[in-house]
Amino acid sequence: MLTFINFRWQDLIDIFVVAFLTYRVMLFFVDTRAMQLVRGLLVIAAVSAGARALDLRTISWLLGYLLSAFLIAIPIVFQPELRRLLEELGRGRFLTGGSQADDRSESYADAIFKAVLYLRQHRIGALLVFQRHTGLREIWRSAVHMRSEITQELILSIFWPGNPLHDGAVIVDKQVIIAAACYLPLTDNTDISRWHGTRHRAAVGVTEVSDALALVVSEEHGHVSLAIHGRISTRPLTDEQLSRFVHRYFNPYGRNMTLLQRLKQEIESQWPGTDR
Repeated sequence: MLTFINFRWQDLIDIFVVAFLTYRVMLFFVDTRAMQLVRGLLVIAAVSAGARALDLRTISWLLGYLLSAFLIAIPIVFQPELRRLLEELGRGRFLTGGSQADDRSESYADAIFKAVLYLRQHRIGALLVFQRHTGLREIWRSAVHMRSEITQELILSIFWPGNPLHDGAVIVDKQVIIAAACYLPLTDNTDISRWHGTRHRAAVGVTEVSDALALVVSEEHGHVSLAIHGRISTRPLTDEQLSRFVHRYFNPYGRNMTLLQRLKQEIESQWPGTDR
């Protein structure tokens, strides 16, 4: 009871600032070596707490010294990450939402966009599946596993005529190309235009069994189509629509959105209202 009586409004601000800074630091170090170190330290800290609860003195002593050594080595081993953190802080991007992950997302989106434009211009057939919440392991487990970073050159080489991988689909998952030469389930929908070939039916098929998105480049007409929720666009995508789609996939919250805006959009995406 005394704790609540002595609670000041300044303490609320203090808690909020610490939580926000912790969130920004964790977001900055996502997908870096430092994030892997943080996970390791959390595991060691959990084991150390368990050892103390069980009164395992030797293990507690060893883990305590191990944590102390790690805390001393962190500034030395992860000097590049800490330097980037200070640079972002100096540019003002650390508190406004910009991060290294945003930069990578932009580069991945640009790579997909430029590759699709090239494929469309030269009428090279292609099928790209963008995985979302539903896993597609049953589809790509028998394909050619890649786990490669997304680049324009890699996408073009996969779909280049004569390449053994060009007939199947490529599955993308945020930061990597998971697999190539993937064979997708074909749709049984009879309402699809007869002008649509096997790639289009495969794109519709994979979006019927999952929440994935699929881009199809037609080698006959040089059009780009988008399949979602078991439907495919009747009109080819324009350059602006294609750019908006890939950037929205890789960076759904936008580069300049604040923390509260990101949280609001995430809540709306999970529990959409009836007016949406």
